[in-house]
Amino acid sequence: MAAKKKAATFEQALEELEQLVERLEAGDLPLEEALADFERGVKLTRECQQKLASAEQKVKVLMEQNGTVQETPFENGDNGETGQDL
Repeated sequence: MAAKKKAATFEQALEELEQLVERLEAGDLPLEEALADFERGVKLTRECQQKLASAEQKVKVLMEQNGTVQETPFENGDNGETGQDL
């Protein structure tokens, strides 16, 4: 029996997704490979979204005070944008 593949970290999934995007943007893949890369990209996007949602929920739980959640926007260190549009 084959061992289950360990789930990729968010960073690993994002890196693979970026590589797939580069391959697709190059435009020189055969149709079958492009479709397979696109399907993998969709799967990775969903995985990343789930990981982000889970992390957001954990942050909310940790910030809970006196039975209420005090939400504050997460500041992205790069350019000051909030991470709400992710």
